[in-house]
Amino acid sequence: MRKTKIALLTASCLLLSSLLGGCGSEPTSEIKEPEVIPVGPESVAPEETEAEAEPEETMTNSTVIEERVSVNGQIQSYLTGEWTDEEIANRRPIAVMIPNNKPAMPQYGISQAGIIYEAPVEGRITRLMGIFENFDNLERIGPVRSSRDYFVYMATGYESIYCNWGLAVPYVEELINRPEVYNVSAAVTGIHNPADEAFGRVSRPGYATEFTGYLLIDGLKAAVDRLGYDWNYDDAHVRPFLFAADGVKADYPDNESATLIYPGGESGSNASGYGSYHPYFEYHDDNGLYYRYQDGKAQIDEYNNEQITVSNVILMYCHGEVRDDHDYLAFNVHGEGEAVVFTGGKVIKGTWKRNDGDFAPPLFYDESGEEIVFNQGKTWICDIWDEYGEFVEWK
Repeated sequence: MRKTKIALLTASCLLLSSLLGGCGSEPTSEIKEPEVIPVGPESVAPEETEAEAEPEETMTNSTVIEERVSVNGQIQSYLTGEWTDEEIANRRPIAVMIPNNKPAMPQYGISQAGIIYEAPVEGRITRLMGIFENFDNLERIGPVRSSRDYFVYMATGYESIYCNWGLAVPYVEELINRPEVYNVSAAVTGIHNPADEAFGRVSRPGYATEFTGYLLIDGLKAAVDRLGYDWNYDDAHVRPFLFAADGVKADYPDNESATLIYPGGESGSNASGYGSYHPYFEYHDDNGLYYRYQDGKAQIDEYNNEQITVSNVILMYCHGEVRDDHDYLAFNVHGEGEAVVFTGGKVIKGTWKRNDGDFAPPLFYDESGEEIVFNQGKTWICDIWDEYGEFVEWK
């Protein structure tokens, strides 16, 4: 099997930040339904309405979703391309900060996110931000952790309502309190308009306190209404992905194949953020999905006790810097940089571009400058610190 390493790339730096690693006892192997200690209203879990379609054919130039079409009360999702209840697919998603270190595991609800954005934070681990549009079937999401400004900038690119518990005050306070940033945050220093009704603690014996705080969905909805946020996308909304149409596989027959993706390398420790818990993705050709592993085992969602899977994996190379003596990090998530997309078992090298401000997402292009076509389904985006790009491997 062939092993490939990515070359380093430098981009201009728009400084951003990070905070909080966290510590605590390791979770027990048995997953038990925890008791929610309310700090906001109780939640109701309506029936999920999303419809799925399996790709069958090979992609052609005319078989992509260019304009969304409403059919019988459903429309294609901006986040996944899949048919979704129109009311859900037309409302802003929520972007939830979720810890990804061993003392926090397992996470709850993460498999329901349409997009997962992963980026390094201080302590040289990674943190996740799940972007959810169809969250009505969840009672809660979490645990929830603190904000970094590069996560805020990524969240605004998807016009998300950004949810966090804590922040790196020197680097995030001014940004997160801007009126154009729709923020739902627990009451902590640096938050000017807190929303405690959206959060509660869950009993998790053996876990540190910082891994017991969760976003409660009914409380979130109440907070969004109280704060006067608009649930609808702006008229100038930019779709984040170009998806293959129903019954079509985004196939790249002439491209290199890869079944294993190691954002921080296959073995050994490094300071990239991905070198601590060694996450990787394994592609299964039978269903076209990438299965997430971390710390030597399948990464499981406590919500359904299933392994996390996605249809697409993106390595998004960003210039990074260490901000101060606390190892707080900054990443450039505006402008342009190198990107590698994995979909349908193939590797598509290219670039990401984000030149239209804070409220437009990065778009992804192949080496010929054509926008990359993604398979319908969920997408995992790994922010790769380009100064550590030499550690990335796939095979």
